[in-house]
Amino acid sequence: MSRPTQFKRIVLNSRPEGDIEPDTFRTEVVPFSSLPKPGKGEVLVQCTWLSLDPAMRGYIRDVRSYLPPVKIGEVMRALGLGVVIETGPGSKFSVGDNVSGPWGMTEYAVMKDKHIDKIDLLPGVQPLDFLNVLGSSGLTAYFGLKKIGELKPGEKLVVSGAAGSVGAIACQLGKAAGAKVYAIAGSEDKCRWLENDLGVDKAFNYKSPTFHSDIKKHVGYLDVYFDNVGGDMLDFLLTRLNKDARIILCGAISAYNATKPKGLQSYLNLISQRAKIQGFIVMDYTPEYPAAIAELSKGLSSGAIKRKFHIVEGGIEQAPVALPMLFSGGNTGKLVVKVSEEPKGLQAKSKL
Repeated sequence: MSRPTQFKRIVLNSRPEGDIEPDTFRTEVVPFSSLPKPGKGEVLVQCTWLSLDPAMRGYIRDVRSYLPPVKIGEVMRALGLGVVIETGPGSKFSVGDNVSGPWGMTEYAVMKDKHIDKIDLLPGVQPLDFLNVLGSSGLTAYFGLKKIGELKPGEKLVVSGAAGSVGAIACQLGKAAGAKVYAIAGSEDKCRWLENDLGVDKAFNYKSPTFHSDIKKHVGYLDVYFDNVGGDMLDFLLTRLNKDARIILCGAISAYNATKPKGLQSYLNLISQRAKIQGFIVMDYTPEYPAAIAELSKGLSSGAIKRKFHIVEGGIEQAPVALPMLFSGGNTGKLVVKVSEEPKGLQAKSKL
């Protein structure tokens, strides 16, 4: 396989106070020779796909969080799929292995073995699933419902941001668990997809003038709320709690671009209904990933779990262009960027 003379990477250029701006990121073209040779227990990876996620808005804020903020001039943090094109001494990987990892928005990266995972495909599973159902999106939905929501058969589950990657999987896992599932999305097309394709009991367009009355009429009071939106949506659904309800704080996409998010007004209902509201980070459950992936893989293989991708073509330069779609409702399903074709003609090299 011939190597390029240069490659592209996307770095953080500035920290926007509100919406992501055209100059928030910049594309750098750097010599391929600037990459170090893979050292002991390292590999060189060519990126084929990148995942775009709402959490990226938080990564570029200079505030305390579960991960340190991306620095100005640093490659933007992102999860990706790729192929090993060179191995260092003692690496457990082989040239040609399909892998996933957090190398960021770059076409090539040298990674330590311990920071990447080999993709093993079961029947009915495709590599791209490891950025969706078998990646952080699916694992977030799985552990959110299982560990925080403690969802039981017959309960009422409400999912906001239901047409996004996490929400869509949470809806399907809720149905599989025997719950009545109500989905909230931002267009009639998305609501039809959620009802007709994913099988939710009812989907609500939050832009409808009758949204609030529709929720009261069709849902009544809920047992579990999987919150991807925050803001006014969370405040409203705090008024619709059954006794002992559980609220899963997964995200707050309505507030990510706000300089000062709104405070909650309806939180006293948590007291009167003895309800629980809890945030979580999927990485807290890393030791349990293999069991969760095995279970989710069975759902994909059997067809019980459906997936939908919003694919952006055009290479790595499209990643910062497409990212704002997550905050405008421009995507249905998992938003991914195709960075390159899978490299051909790879031959394993000695690891000595």
